[in-house]
Amino acid sequence: MNTTFCKLLAQSLGIAQPQIERTIALLDDGASIPFISRYRKEATGSLDEVQIGNIKEEYDRLRELAKRKESILSTIDEQGKLTDELRQRIEACWNATELEDIYLPYKPRRRTRAEVAREHGLEPLAKIIMSQRNDRIETTAARFVNPEVPDTESAVKGACDIIAEWVAENEQARNTVRRGFEQSGIVCAKVVKGKEEEGDKYRDYFAWSEPLRRCSSHKILAIRRGENEGILRVSIAPDDEQTLPRLQHLFVKGKGEASNLVAQAVTDSYKRLLRPSIESEFAASSKAKADDEAIAIFAENVKQLLLAPPLGQKRVLAIDPGFRTGCKVVCLDAQGNLLHNETIYPHPPRQDHAGAARKLTQLVESYKIEAIAIGNGTAGRETEQFVTHLRYDRKIQVFVVSESGASIYSASKAAREEFPHHDVTVRGAVSIGRRLIDPLAELVKIDPKSIGVGQYQHDVDQPKLKRSLDRVVEYCVNSVGVNVNTASKHLLTYISGLGPQLAQNIVEYRQTHGDFVRRSDLLRVPRMGAKAFEQSAGFLRIPHADNPLDNSAVHPERYAIVEQMAADLGCSIEELITDKSLKNKLDLTRYISGDVGMPTLNDIMAELDKPGRDPRRYIEMMEFDAKVKTLDDLQEGMVLNGIVTNITQFGCFVDIGIKENGLVHISQMADRYVSNPAEIVAMHQPVRVRVIGIDRTRKRIQLSLKDVS
Repeated sequence: MNTTFCKLLAQSLGIAQPQIERTIALLDDGASIPFISRYRKEATGSLDEVQIGNIKEEYDRLRELAKRKESILSTIDEQGKLTDELRQRIEACWNATELEDIYLPYKPRRRTRAEVAREHGLEPLAKIIMSQRNDRIETTAARFVNPEVPDTESAVKGACDIIAEWVAENEQARNTVRRGFEQSGIVCAKVVKGKEEEGDKYRDYFAWSEPLRRCSSHKILAIRRGENEGILRVSIAPDDEQTLPRLQHLFVKGKGEASNLVAQAVTDSYKRLLRPSIESEFAASSKAKADDEAIAIFAENVKQLLLAPPLGQKRVLAIDPGFRTGCKVVCLDAQGNLLHNETIYPHPPRQDHAGAARKLTQLVESYKIEAIAIGNGTAGRETEQFVTHLRYDRKIQVFVVSESGASIYSASKAAREEFPHHDVTVRGAVSIGRRLIDPLAELVKIDPKSIGVGQYQHDVDQPKLKRSLDRVVEYCVNSVGVNVNTASKHLLTYISGLGPQLAQNIVEYRQTHGDFVRRSDLLRVPRMGAKAFEQSAGFLRIPHADNPLDNSAVHPERYAIVEQMAADLGCSIEELITDKSLKNKLDLTRYISGDVGMPTLNDIMAELDKPGRDPRRYIEMMEFDAKVKTLDDLQEGMVLNGIVTNITQFGCFVDIGIKENGLVHISQMADRYVSNPAEIVAMHQPVRVRVIGIDRTRKRIQLSLKDVS
């Protein structure tokens, strides 16, 4: 293990070095983040999955930086310019920007103006001018006239090109310009001439500027999208009147002819080389920072969506609404299996109210339906009103379900494999119903990017977004746990230690041999080795197993402890679980051993209290205002029910029961300063909002959470 890495990580993350070392040892040994955070608390000092994830991310970054340093050292060594001092400096550097600055003078370059001047023998003249001790420049330059350099003016110009490049490659000069960008950098956006109509949605940025240090991430992403679409021209620049004199001060040592030439070369270097180079740096770093903020918000939204309350195992009738093509209706059993499908036409143009009503009530009765799920897309509100006014033979709960991404799933390979004989409309309706039964189990089948939450998810760093979202999905699946006998291969894929192949093997083994009856049976699955079993077993549940611990988050490696507890109390494990008074008699300190401390014992006791508990909340019912059906029905001052559908850096969007979602700006969330909307609202949270603005032309609604009675 690289102790330098551990020391650096301890300093940057504020975590004790021994914790870092033990965590990295576990990661290097193939342990997953969920497994480490849940079952190796003694080793890590109870670090959570976020801290462990940060350690892994920074550890990977340092390893990549180490590879880059090896490449740089090799390149400089091949040039014969690698001194001991330079080697030590590179080896001691762990800042990527500083490392590239050190390397810049040695970096193989294209044929620049300075390189041409060197080829013409003008570097000695550049050194003479740079020393600023000789003011007989023309006389000196005459010695450098040759067939490639026709006169003294060309010689001086070539020498100044070399000086300009020296300045551009000077670390102190680059840091001076960086400070200028940090202190006074202004980001500007202007519309490309002739693109005004095409880029109307970017109108706010047609002639816009803001200090870079105060520019929010959503604005950076918006203008960069506009730039990529050819609508906007974007630039970042410091205050030249402040930055250039500071740069001149570094290199100009007097007022003679040579000093004047150096001053001209510095100005040329700043405008032609340094400023564009540092602008590119700041464009990249501001975009990266905006990406990180957007990804963090997106990841939190996805997490909340995946952990949305499930209705549970109930028989559901699901409707994918539509007007002309009708409403696709499916009936699902309590496990989400498709029992029946057909289409009804309660809306224009057919408007078969009576036939649709008769069919729905028959289906509810025939399939013993307990709840109805309605997609929130086109005709969703009209369908909800139609469904809720019908009379059924039993009490039926009606839920409006987000159908974001359902169309992507219905056309996917996974959906075709599951329903090869049904079209996309049936598959979409099934997905809507299953989202109500168990959102997590259904949404893992969809690329998280397509779930429909977050902002600018297609504009941010895609590999970084994928890593973040994969980690979120992995966390959600493992924190809830899955029933190994009913879980799809998509759900099993995210279980710690499994992956796609083992997930498929588990499903195939289940199909061939029937349900698993104990966790140890998993070892019979092809390619399920001891390591994969160790990593996954605690997150896989077997309801109604002979050993009740098989349906809990207690890891098989700790069964012996629970068995000893039961033996000490003279009871069975089942009695220990059901009788709280028995658990209260235990002295946990008696069970502390080498790698088992109080963190693990406390986790075991919490699990014995509620084995296999689902950490998700209970589902809440909410009804929209029946009088508000379209944008035209809205009036300022109205107070309405709504559901939070998306959270961004600048506020949240709320579904108030019409086609257009309204925006609660961050300034309208509370009677105090709010830095993060997630402090106030959560995904799918029912809220009461007040309408404070309506732009019917642009179909925009402004809402407030303040002063809502």
